Amino acid sequence: MDPILLLKALILGVVEGLTEFLPVSSTGHLILVGDLLNFNDERGKAFEIIIQFGAILAVCWEFREKLLHVALSLRSSANSRRFVLLLLIASAPAMSLGLLLGKQIKSLLFSPIPVASALIVGALVIFWAERRQEKKTITHSHIQSVDDLTYLDALKVGIAQCAALIPGTSRSGATIIGGMLFGLPRVVATEFSFFLAIPVIGGATAYELLKLWNNPVSISGDFGIAIALGFVAAFISAFICVRWLIHYVAHHNFIPFAWYRIIFGLLVLVTSYTGLIAWS
Repeated sequence: MDPILLLKALILGVVEGLTEFLPVSSTGHLILVGDLLNFNDERGKAFEIIIQFGAILAVCWEFREKLLHVALSLRSSANSRRFVLLLLIASAPAMSLGLLLGKQIKSLLFSPIPVASALIVGALVIFWAERRQEKKTITHSHIQSVDDLTYLDALKVGIAQCAALIPGTSRSGATIIGGMLFGLPRVVATEFSFFLAIPVIGGATAYELLKLWNNPVSISGDFGIAIALGFVAAFISAFICVRWLIHYVAHHNFIPFAWYRIIFGLLVLVTSYTGLIAWS
């Protein structure tokens, strides 16, 4: 058994879980950390795809009562069908654009310097959104929960989510901050982002797994154990993060995450420029 491989798996699993639902970009962090750990080859990419399921399962478990109710009452409840339709409408723009431009985006932007740049630009958008949130005295006051969203609200959030196709932008950041810019309360925008992760990340992961099926990567032996460890680490850390974020957004803003993005992004750019780290 390779202890170094298992340590890399544990680190990346925790990174995935902690960053998937925060506005700091899980994809960007996985690219950067994977590059530092020299775990960005074909096996590393397969690993990242599979452990995303762990983070998604954490959201499913946290909101299991809501999801189970929707699933069981889909035929009989108009509200349940409406909830599913909201998710489908919000998922469609990013999924469609991802299918059209996914290869080009990966070839051009899936590297540390573009990620660092996107982290900094995204931070500036967070500052702007929070400033607008402070100045606004009236938002969608009638929206108290995800069930109060209109189809137009869902479409707007879905369009905002398209920005997350650029690694370093953050899917959760694009949906939460986008929702806030369109007038949604911070708590509602955050909760909708959690639910939206299920079809979007689940669909993207399933699509990548299908591609792996046609170009298989061996997951036997130590690598199979590493995937299992990373999967569990992603689930546990994502579950803790989701629980924490639900309580955090009720009383705090996202300014600290903006500062983190700037510091992290500048650190990557400075280490690259000075040659301290040979980013790929």
